[in-house]
Amino acid sequence: LPVDAALDSLAFDPAESLGFATIDHHRALRQGFPEVVFGAGKTDAQVVAIAERIAGHGDGFLVTRTAASAAAALQRRFGAAEWNEAGRTVLLRGRDVPRADGTLLIVTAGTSDLPVAEEAAVTADALGLSVSRLTDVGVAGIHRVLARRDVLASARVIVVVAGMDGALSSVVGGLVRVPVIAVPTSVGYGAAFAGLAPLLTMLNSCAAGVSVVNIDNGFGAAVAASRILHA
Repeated sequence: LPVDAALDSLAFDPAESLGFATIDHHRALRQGFPEVVFGAGKTDAQVVAIAERIAGHGDGFLVTRTAASAAAALQRRFGAAEWNEAGRTVLLRGRDVPRADGTLLIVTAGTSDLPVAEEAAVTADALGLSVSRLTDVGVAGIHRVLARRDVLASARVIVVVAGMDGALSSVVGGLVRVPVIAVPTSVGYGAAFAGLAPLLTMLNSCAAGVSVVNIDNGFGAAVAASRILHA
């Protein structure tokens, strides 16, 4: 930014209270990207009000876990807002974000894992990462992922999204030398315990160096990947 614009930006208080929310306007200065709005549990009006204040600083915004009604309200207010229905995200692009070197590969075990994978993909794109996808290559047909070893080898960081037994992260972790971030999903029958079973599988991975985030947390996986690729 020009000096005058930078000083104008710093003139704002670090936090702004809306009564129902306190917005951290200096998060972009500290971490390189503005505060992300978690849409679940908020009313449509609350989501729009928060987004307006973040966008007012020129940063654009990202809303995750967005209800369809809130997404529609955001698109009415911001014509350029991008709604990813599968990932339940709304992204308004603001100032240019520095692009990271290398590719983040997002690997999904099954089609049912796509909502979490798309949340990760949109978040990664917003954070300046180049994203590619490898979809529906779970261990029930392990030849599918083994046949794409060239794609795995081309990535700088890999996010593996899997529910049910969660074994795909160990398979991928044993095939590559780059960081692997595992995301357990709540996909599965009763004994999957809404994602607890794949979470435990991933935490107990016999492939060294696999990192694990919370159940269904595609957003957290993308942020971790961004920290690696922007380092």
